[in-house]
Amino acid sequence: MIILSLFDGISCGQVALERAGIKVDKYYASEIDKYAIQVTQYHYPNTIQLGNVKKLDVDYIKKLGIDLLLGGSPCQNLSLIGDGMGLDGDQSKLFYEYVKIKNIINPKYFIYENVASMKKEDKNIISNMLGVNPIMIDSALISAQSRKRYYWTNVPSVKQPKDKGILLQDVLEEGIAIRRKSKTVRVGGRNSNDRHEWDLATVDGRRYTPLECERLQTLPDNYTYMIPKTYRYKCLGNCWTVDVITHILSYITKYKYNKE
Repeated sequence: MIILSLFDGISCGQVALERAGIKVDKYYASEIDKYAIQVTQYHYPNTIQLGNVKKLDVDYIKKLGIDLLLGGSPCQNLSLIGDGMGLDGDQSKLFYEYVKIKNIINPKYFIYENVASMKKEDKNIISNMLGVNPIMIDSALISAQSRKRYYWTNVPSVKQPKDKGILLQDVLEEGIAIRRKSKTVRVGGRNSNDRHEWDLATVDGRRYTPLECERLQTLPDNYTYMIPKTYRYKCLGNCWTVDVITHILSYITKYKYNKE
């Protein structure tokens, strides 16, 4: 497949494609953060970086033959903890760049992600412009964090992932004790203290380590080790929970085999 990933970040899409067993012929990425790009190019040196999403060469990308469009534009204005500007905000209005590119390239498949805490009006605008309603998936089903996100996709028949039962204690580095936190969520009938919300910055009075953040996002250990610690936190906070994307992508293969 030929992939275009907008707001690519640290290329969690490529990790997910690998896990889903989907062969990537070419992967084009639009990203502006130099540290995120450094991580991507370290792991995936064949990634073709296209730069700022607002400055993409329309005539060029039209000719690429994109099979799959990925993207999750900034959520700062959409999130409940944001400024309430929604899709009119300076960051979150970049969603419209995703729509513009999608309409230009008309990919066979697309996946668009954003926060589940957005206002209903913004959710409806996104759904109308993409032509599909989202599925809400909480990362708690496949990781140790609660991270509710909407996923808009035309990949057929995507359903909720099965609960893997991963707990906070499963991702913490060895030798570091924890006390259970109260601000957690209950998933699959388990004790609410066994799951941790991403928005909590500390565990047992300390900050999560970058390695623990990678595990919360279901990334390989030390995936971001090559950039400064501060930027590891930033990149990991902005990225996808990889195994949620893997789950969605797996339906491409299922659909293909079912058709055959």
